[in-house]
Amino acid sequence: MSQVIFSVYSNRADAIALAHEAAKSLDAEGISSQTHFLDHDERVEVRADTLVVSLGGDGTFLQSARLAHQDGARVLAVNLGRLGFLLNVPSTEIVECVTDALENNLAVERLALQIKVGPSQTEEFALNEVVVERSQVGHMVRVRTFIDDDTFMTYSADGVMVATPTGSTGYNFSAGGPVVDTTVSAMVLTPIAPHFTIDRSIVVDGNKVIRLLVEHMPAVIVADGHPIGALQPGDAIEVSKSPTPVRVVAARSFELGFRLRQGLREGHA
Repeated sequence: MSQVIFSVYSNRADAIALAHEAAKSLDAEGISSQTHFLDHDERVEVRADTLVVSLGGDGTFLQSARLAHQDGARVLAVNLGRLGFLLNVPSTEIVECVTDALENNLAVERLALQIKVGPSQTEEFALNEVVVERSQVGHMVRVRTFIDDDTFMTYSADGVMVATPTGSTGYNFSAGGPVVDTTVSAMVLTPIAPHFTIDRSIVVDGNKVIRLLVEHMPAVIVADGHPIGALQPGDAIEVSKSPTPVRVVAARSFELGFRLRQGLREGHA
């Protein structure tokens, strides 16, 4: 079992080359590693003491976080993307940051979402957000929302999203939702292009359960940008805080101000 797993997509030649180069340097220091292709069906063994090193953009990091989360492993985010809201390690510092992470075993915990889908209560995971959205172009979806046992709002919209603080700078931000500091235990309920209803986000305590019930029209469920299922009228999903957080190695500043200054600089906003 390798102590370090470099997670990459097979179409990213730059990420694969960086993984090979870093592996040589780490091997010289007695640290074993392997490269895992996120878009292949191959299985990889992950343990709690594994360090998953994401090489790519925010999408690569989200899939790497999913890989690490299932066994409570840590994930280190190396930025090979353009924007990199979630990434804080430049590629030039990869070996230094990996060795430091292995020596110090430090990590910050990020709230993740546990999603229970439909009558079967199938469990899914998201680090950024889950969205119940329209399945047919030109049609809205009608979603009735509940917070714990209380009926909340019913939205006619392109979709309704539940985002984490980590995901608040992603789709949630584009939809007009607030940016939330990642140290806050909260979820953000944001309607997407709502029609004749409240268009403001609601910030909900992280220990609540949010239920999204579809009315009239079918809908699809998208978690961290990937479809995970479909809902028929009368079906619902339940969204709550995952009992296991995502453990992110904060090799450099992950403060909110730093992320905003770097991510929203001119030409990227």
